[in-house]
Amino acid sequence: MTTFRMPADEAEARAVQDALRARVVLDEPGPPPGTGRVTGVDVAYDDDRDLVVAAAVVLDAATLEVIAESTAEGRVTFPYVPGLLAFREIPAVLSALEGLPVDPGLVVCDGYGRAHPRRFGLASHLGVLTGLPVIGVAKNPFTFRYEQPGPRRGDFTPLLDEDEEVGRALRTQDATKPLFVSVGHRTTLDNACAHTLALARDFRQPETTRRADALCRSALREAVAGGRGPAQGSVAN
Repeated sequence: MTTFRMPADEAEARAVQDALRARVVLDEPGPPPGTGRVTGVDVAYDDDRDLVVAAAVVLDAATLEVIAESTAEGRVTFPYVPGLLAFREIPAVLSALEGLPVDPGLVVCDGYGRAHPRRFGLASHLGVLTGLPVIGVAKNPFTFRYEQPGPRRGDFTPLLDEDEEVGRALRTQDATKPLFVSVGHRTTLDNACAHTLALARDFRQPETTRRADALCRSALREAVAGGRGPAQGSVAN
């Protein structure tokens, strides 16, 4: 794992993104959907306390049953800047991943990979730092344009920055809003979409995201109620 260092300001953060972007691997297919383990990561904030809680939930890719989970708490030390959100989230997410008792397999971020102004969103950043295959599955298209995909599950259209396809708008359930899938690291866009569909069997969001979102919100409520400072813990199921 590559060591994460917090940049001093926005200019340095952008320089870090530009430097690390060259290390993104785009020529590996990634693990087959429905095999091995998949891990969802997500974060929740308490802005009044400058507190961030990250969760990592490992699922069996075939059954979608929880194998292990971990949470980590930390202080928010970087300001909110569109395009630089990874620097607010990555320290806690890395801690949550390090707290897992098993290998996470493919990681699914609630965010962007290549679908980012500098082609280096959270999913790419996390992939380069950990060496893991990572995909980004977001609820909105950031700044990019797309046509509405067809109404059926599995329909998709390209997410475009001018003429470059940076991701896809993917319909995961019939007649629901699409999700926006992009490559983070060590997988292809076709495979990222296939994983997303395999994980979104019954709901619009992948089960990885649903589980991680619920866990980090629960852990944040417990941290706030208990008046705790940053800490971390993990539990295997």
